[in-house]
Amino acid sequence: MSTKETKQELPKWFKGVLYETGDEVRNPYSGEKIELTAVELSMYDFCMGATMVYEMGGSFNCNPKIVKDLRKGLDWFRKNNPTAYMILLD
Repeated sequence: MSTKETKQELPKWFKGVLYETGDEVRNPYSGEKIELTAVELSMYDFCMGATMVYEMGGSFNCNPKIVKDLRKGLDWFRKNNPTAYMILLD
């Protein structure tokens, strides 16, 4: 286990799935790829799922908690892996 993986923790509010292993993720628009730890991949999938729910419900019909959790997830990513954030989520 790398040092990066042992230092990263998901916040207490996170109710998503914690993966056992990381993986390489590709930005669907730019094609750029980056390797994520298990913790980062868990948060990335959470953010992508929250984004999908937000887009399906529209900004007026979306549960405010989803929007709040999405923002917290993006903030977590900016702090914990700014490079991956810029490649995948910015």
